[in-house]
Amino acid sequence: MKRTLISSIVAVLASTVLLGLVYPLAVTGIVQVIPTREVVLAEATHVGDARYFQPRPSQTDYSADATAFSNRGPNSSSAKYFYLEQIAAYRAMNDGAEPPMDAVTTSASGVDPDISHENAVIQARRIARVRSLPEAEVLALVGDDGHVNTTKLNEALDR
Repeated sequence: MKRTLISSIVAVLASTVLLGLVYPLAVTGIVQVIPTREVVLAEATHVGDARYFQPRPSQTDYSADATAFSNRGPNSSSAKYFYLEQIAAYRAMNDGAEPPMDAVTTSASGVDPDISHENAVIQARRIARVRSLPEAEVLALVGDDGHVNTTKLNEALDR
C-alpha cells in the first residue's frame, strides 16, 4: 500500500509539473518565436467608418477581454430600443437599406467578425461609393460564401 501511495504522489507531482509548467511554457515560447499573420488588433475593426465593412453589433464595444451577450428578453423595452437604434444606424450608413437580421443582433460572444453574405452585399455598395471603386470590385472581395469575415475583407480593402 505504501508503494502505491508513493507512486500515486509521484504521478500527481510529475503531471502537475509537466502539464502545469512545462507544457504551458513550451507553448508560450513557441508562439512567441513563430510569427503569425492571424494577429488582429482591436483597431482593425474600423467600427463606424463608412470606408469599411461593419461587423455585427457588440455589447462589449468589441473588446475581446470582456465578451458577453445581453440578457434582454424578447419583451424587454431595452432590447426594443437597442434594436431600433441598430436599425436606424444601419439605414443611415447604408442609404436607407433594410438591415438583415445579423446587422442588428449581437453574436453570442459579442465580438464575432462574421456577417451574412446579404449584409456584406448591402455594405459593398456603400464602400464602393465612398472609396470610388467599381462595385463589382468590392463584390468580388465579398465572394459568395454564406458568411463573410469583416476583418479579412477590411484588410483586403486596404491592400
